[in-house]
Amino acid sequence: MIYVGLDDTDMPDTPGTNQLARVLIQHVADRYRCRHLLRHQLLFDPRVPYTSKNGSASLLLEPLKSSNESLEPLIASLRARMLEWYVSGSDPGLCVTKTVPEEIVAFAQRCQRELMTRGEAEELAARQGVYLEGLGGTRGGMIGALAAVGLASTGNDGRVVVNGAWPDDLSGRQPVALLEDRGVDVRCAKTGRVITQGGVDVGKHLRPNLREGRIVLFVESAEWGDDEWRAVRVP
Repeated sequence: MIYVGLDDTDMPDTPGTNQLARVLIQHVADRYRCRHLLRHQLLFDPRVPYTSKNGSASLLLEPLKSSNESLEPLIASLRARMLEWYVSGSDPGLCVTKTVPEEIVAFAQRCQRELMTRGEAEELAARQGVYLEGLGGTRGGMIGALAAVGLASTGNDGRVVVNGAWPDDLSGRQPVALLEDRGVDVRCAKTGRVITQGGVDVGKHLRPNLREGRIVLFVESAEWGDDEWRAVRVP
């Protein structure tokens, strides 16, 4: 598995990081399959310079051929496409690695609770031999990019934006059985009970969570009928 972290790639009224991530997936699709595109929630605090709600993105890529090849061609390809995409005023960061040491996981989890600095991210990545680079502006997106790979590696964080070959076509009310067919566990947010019947209003888009390596949609009871549910947004 190859972990790619992205952050701070946009400005208000420009395409967001998720849109760039989708572009990157297609950009390398001849060599890599995307298992997941995840959105991770970092510290939501007015002291943090973010565009909307301080979320970063991770891509989990699987090589279509040998898994032993160098990361350099992939890094060069992603880097070039991100530089083409660069939005004036943004501070993009890019992180790419095959391994995620526990120290980076700990850093990532701190990023969800504390203010961290670019210097801390740079020093940690250099010490662990992980590629991390800022591609413009203040390069502040390096913090979130490193955090994204740390959180993605746990298999227990983030909202699933892309899952393999899923078409992103579900909105509104959907049968629980259809969600199950897509490999989504539907669970009551309050009790954790697995829901196996009825329908779920998934909202504008289906955006479940990654929990313990599984894709989980958390729901709450809807007032319009028995066995009717609505999706609950969980970071």
